[in-house]
Amino acid sequence: MRIERHEALVVGTPPPHRGGRYFIFVKLTTDDGLVGWGEVYAATFSPAVVVAMIDDVCQRHVHGLDPHRVEHLWRTVYARGYGGRPDLSLVSVLSGIELALWDLIGKAAGRPVHDLLGGRVTDSLRTYTYLYPTDDAVDIYSHADVYSDPTKAAERATAYVDEGFTAIKLDPMGGYSAYDPRQPSLERLNLAEAMVAAIRDAVGPRADILFGTHGQFTPSGARRLAARLERYEPLWFEEPTPPEMPEQMAEVARATSIPVATGERLVTKYEFMRVLALGAASILQPALGRVGGLLEAKKIAGMAEAHYAQIAPHLYAGPVEGAANIALAASIPNFLILESIERWDGFHAELLVDPIRWEDGRVVVEDRPGLGVEVDEEVARANPYTGQALHLEVEEHPL
Repeated sequence: MRIERHEALVVGTPPPHRGGRYFIFVKLTTDDGLVGWGEVYAATFSPAVVVAMIDDVCQRHVHGLDPHRVEHLWRTVYARGYGGRPDLSLVSVLSGIELALWDLIGKAAGRPVHDLLGGRVTDSLRTYTYLYPTDDAVDIYSHADVYSDPTKAAERATAYVDEGFTAIKLDPMGGYSAYDPRQPSLERLNLAEAMVAAIRDAVGPRADILFGTHGQFTPSGARRLAARLERYEPLWFEEPTPPEMPEQMAEVARATSIPVATGERLVTKYEFMRVLALGAASILQPALGRVGGLLEAKKIAGMAEAHYAQIAPHLYAGPVEGAANIALAASIPNFLILESIERWDGFHAELLVDPIRWEDGRVVVEDRPGLGVEVDEEVARANPYTGQALHLEVEEHPL
């Protein structure tokens, strides 16, 4: 079995664009007609450029490859161009391809990928969702009341908990800028405390609150924020400082009783190793369409296990990366919780032949071969994305 051809599909998402403006899927086809699906979570270039990157890597390294040679492909791509160091864009492209390899390996063996990673340790996985606005929103940021009105936030959180969620995440601290890190304003500190207090009062002990930030703050600013939040017992304080200096994040971790979580912007075992060695976080959030793929994430989970750290796979992408997150989470002993895009319904479900099954706040671990999902190509091709926007964008001026 050899890989004969590849294709990258950029699929636009309908409003309110849950999971991003678009998803980038990788389709690998073998010489015997087997199809494997992966997903690239890349945000640093426009999608057309990412597609060109996928084409270049596949033409140089993937065509003619035995899909089982995952480690060989990983080292070859990682080292290409005399790179050999964590590179966010290259490793994102590698990740999507690597996920498709595992999908092929599982389908060829007739086994789910989690069986090939050591076997599942649980039949279902606890999930959480971000606090999203209602379906009539033009985009996820257009209904500012969900992110700035404690009463509206509490109402939305309560609705999710009534659906079955036992954990809700929010970031009420405002945007992120090319000029971060910064000190939080008193206005935002007051808002954050009011939002968390309102949600805690509304849901009581029925649900955990996950406090997300996006690396906006200096260590001292993050400590000030954490001091406001501790009394409400958040499950975690996410990415309180930028990811490039885990030494600084470790200062925050030592100063608060709230567990620190990080990882959505980190790639490879090497960057996660520094986080663990420094004690910067006890909850790691690899995004499998970016971190280096499934095998790399399994290695990271092993390192985390030895440090008594837990894994909470990150998801702000499409259902193929989501399925890879499920395969990893089902096969590791130190899994904590899985990010979902609400109940894996809506457009995420429409994109799959067999949607991911969510019941009572948990994802059911299926035994379908490979990653367990098949992209509905008719739906994917009917929703092309032709814009040039980045998957995520930051403010270009100080906030």
